[in-house]
Amino acid sequence: MATLADYGPEVRAEVKQVREVVSTLHQQLIKWNLVVWTAGNVSQRLHTADLFVIKPSGVRYENLTPNSMVVVDLDGNVVDGTEAPSSDTASHAYIYRNMPDVYGVVHTHSTYATAWAATGQNIPCGLTMMGDEFGGPVPVGPFRLIGSEAIGEGVVETLKKYPKSPAVLMQNHGPFTIGKDAEGAVKAAAMTEEVAHTMWAARQLGDIIEIDQADIDKLNDRYQNVYGQH
Repeated sequence: MATLADYGPEVRAEVKQVREVVSTLHQQLIKWNLVVWTAGNVSQRLHTADLFVIKPSGVRYENLTPNSMVVVDLDGNVVDGTEAPSSDTASHAYIYRNMPDVYGVVHTHSTYATAWAATGQNIPCGLTMMGDEFGGPVPVGPFRLIGSEAIGEGVVETLKKYPKSPAVLMQNHGPFTIGKDAEGAVKAAAMTEEVAHTMWAARQLGDIIEIDQADIDKLNDRYQNVYGQH
């Protein structure tokens, strides 16, 4: 089994940098009220090797450091780290193997998004910000048990049907989000919880007015290609 010492200095330098990024981003999950206790995880894939960095399993967020992050290969085998990796590692690995443009994955149990997942419902696209970020509804994926790559399979098969969405609500489990890096996936997780909460509140007031897909497409194109700094 390969270890980090078997990789060159460029890879080891990127591992050091990504460990720092992933460790810091876990604190953002706490800041945005997306996780409790030890639930949830962030990972980021390397550009210099088929490896990614992920949170250790069952370690409290206040105890996470860059050195406690675990380096694994795209089959989920540990390459470097003193702790066991997250119980979702196999699913993260499956997503990276099957979605080569994805370099960040996040899983949370954030309250309102998980409530939609518990009822097996897509979050309907009733906000312009949903058109911007998700290109439509936030979809629900199938029920899958934890501990293998089955959840990752469900994430990938769902996103093939909703290619503009960076988020999936895995039924009875919670949201998984993707990005071009881990920060992008964390942003998607925060946005998912925000729209889940707002759409839940809207439903208490009455029927949600869903936006036409043609207008959603215009919103999404502007947000992805014009909005912000380039």
